Amino acid sequence: MKMLKQAILFAGIFTAGALSAQSAQMNNMIKVGANVGLAVPSDNTSMAVGVDVAYQNLITPGFGLGIATGYTHYFGKDNNGYSNNDVGVVPVGALIRIYPKQTGFYFGTDLGYGFLVGDNKVASNASLDRPDGGFYIKPEIGYHNQDWNFFVQYQKVFVGSKGDLPNQDYNVGNLGVGFSYNIPLGK
Repeated sequence: MKMLKQAILFAGIFTAGALSAQSAQMNNMIKVGANVGLAVPSDNTSMAVGVDVAYQNLITPGFGLGIATGYTHYFGKDNNGYSNNDVGVVPVGALIRIYPKQTGFYFGTDLGYGFLVGDNKVASNASLDRPDGGFYIKPEIGYHNQDWNFFVQYQKVFVGSKGDLPNQDYNVGNLGVGFSYNIPLGK
């Protein structure tokens, strides 16, 4: 019986060591997550919910680069007599992350282009066309461990003055919170 206990203990230590060594070598990962936020400024939308998918490669243990996309749905709201339509954002961008420690605080951003999708008009009772998209940025700051990231983010698509109606600027942006799960791909 003593030998069986020792064998189980050895197997457990060996497995933990192998998994630990393997996870330390995981430089490539897919990040899958979700977020929710309040529209800022909020002329034409009230809130946003979204999903994120990204590929990240840790260039060094503290610095990651990759590509990011997803979908964020902004809920339209009535404002100044306009019945603003919902709008979706599909970003295509570069992912940049800085991890000062192996677990704990991190920060970074996604930069690229945000495609706006949905109804072709800004509002259901106005004839102005919705912009097609613009420069996209999503800075975030948060907490991470090997498997999870929890963060606060600001997401914005800059469309210039396109989509502006009298007494209302067209805005697609939110301040929110989110999480993502890291799926390791190997070395």
